[in-house]
Amino acid sequence: MSSVLSVILPIFALILAGYLCRRFELLGAHAASEINRMVVWLCLPALLFEAMATVVWTDIWQPGFILSYAIATLGLFACVLLWVVLRGGTLADASVKGLSATYANTGYMGIPLCLLVFGDAGMEPALIASLIIICVLFALAVICIEIGLQNEPSIWSAAAKVSLAIVKNPVVIAPVLGGLWAATSQPLPAAAHQFLKLLSAATGPCALISLGLFLAHKHQGVPERGTSLVLLKLFAHPALTWVLAAYVFHLPAMWTKAAILLSALPTGTGPFMLAEFYRRDGAQVSSTILLSTLGSLVTLTFCLYFIGH
Repeated sequence: MSSVLSVILPIFALILAGYLCRRFELLGAHAASEINRMVVWLCLPALLFEAMATVVWTDIWQPGFILSYAIATLGLFACVLLWVVLRGGTLADASVKGLSATYANTGYMGIPLCLLVFGDAGMEPALIASLIIICVLFALAVICIEIGLQNEPSIWSAAAKVSLAIVKNPVVIAPVLGGLWAATSQPLPAAAHQFLKLLSAATGPCALISLGLFLAHKHQGVPERGTSLVLLKLFAHPALTWVLAAYVFHLPAMWTKAAILLSALPTGTGPFMLAEFYRRDGAQVSSTILLSTLGSLVTLTFCLYFIGH
């Protein structure tokens, strides 16, 4: 429990910092949106570009692990998205909810926990999971939202608008450009790399502070608590990953345990970033992040106990 607390408490502290800054009016009413826009347009693209431009492909080429984690994550995302749409929800809102049920906090929780449990060997699965979550799942959610927001009568004009919006979206383009840079096998210039690292490091803290600012606002009515999304994230996601890793792809013990641990992580700030950026309802998303992070104190402790035996 103490090891989990040491990772989770700083996350709550950053959310609380944002909450207090708004409650005491140290930051204005539009601070949450403005900080979030900075994250989406500057910090997150820098993180995505750097991650793809500096990755060593031979280190992360683990087909069984990639398939186990990707199928569980993208499959659950698709199921939630389909369920919400069939119940009358819009594709944009369904995409945000699907992301809330699958977007694991691999960066700020997964990497330190994997290093703590597996030593240096834990860095590889944590990095692979982070790339799947941030570069694949997040980009897919952005594409689905852009499609859902189009009202064009013609499928061709809608496709053209979606394509243009995707090309202009830094969250989608940044990892593509990073991958193209990696294909050249050239290291990033030192000054450019340092610039990207400084922006990348601000992504998580700024997103968490923005979340705290949002929570400090008084919302009308009683928002949905997102309990079903929390249950899917903390139980269904790791269960699916466990079945695929252990019984379908027969991964080695360390990789199976790492896959379970990384999928049992709570919801990260990605869904909130998109909900705020695209002006979707952020109340349920913020609640899901908080409740899943709090609930992960129990589920991650259980996972760590399971991994140790």
